[in-house]
Amino acid sequence: MTRIPFPDMKYPLIAILRGLKPEEAEGVVGALIDNGLTAIEIPLNSPEPFRSIETAVKMAPENCLIGAGTVLTVQQVEWLDAVGGKLMVSPNVDTDVIQAAAAKGMVTMPGVFTATEALLAAKAGATGLKFFPASALGASGITAIRAILPPDLTLAAVGGVSDANFRDYTSAGILAFGLGTSIYKPGMTAAEVAERAKRTIAAYDAAIGG
Repeated sequence: MTRIPFPDMKYPLIAILRGLKPEEAEGVVGALIDNGLTAIEIPLNSPEPFRSIETAVKMAPENCLIGAGTVLTVQQVEWLDAVGGKLMVSPNVDTDVIQAAAAKGMVTMPGVFTATEALLAAKAGATGLKFFPASALGASGITAIRAILPPDLTLAAVGGVSDANFRDYTSAGILAFGLGTSIYKPGMTAAEVAERAKRTIAAYDAAIGG
């Protein structure tokens, strides 16, 4: 299986917009993109998620990576492709789902916790791995598993990671993150999201010595 590479972006930070409503999508997504967060994940347990994803895809510049989280079935991959999504994030390792998304040219980030899951996802052709919950594994746990993985995989820490603890992970060479409630909570305004995005970018730059 061909591995779709993770795109080269200045900030390998995925903003997770769980609970976003379609009527909020343009303002919230615009605020994130304008402030440097160009990878957007809208989980499928959000209200009418494919409407929000389609809105985000249509408004985003070409260098942005827009897609869905909590993808569980091949049918959902088909629906994601139909609205132009290019990022598929799942909470588990389902090889059929990973391969279906890869066949559509999508970046794939399945969720893993163990070495067995990580190797299975890598064998299926995943672009990268979402280590979740990162707060339980810690940077040392992710680093230990990384030693047995293909070097071209992008490893992202998700769950309990925010601008407050980037350095715990970046000091171990883990540079990609999925960010949920530290970036967005249902009901937040676009202005509030913009402020959180600015704070996140500043913290990330500080953590990597930028």
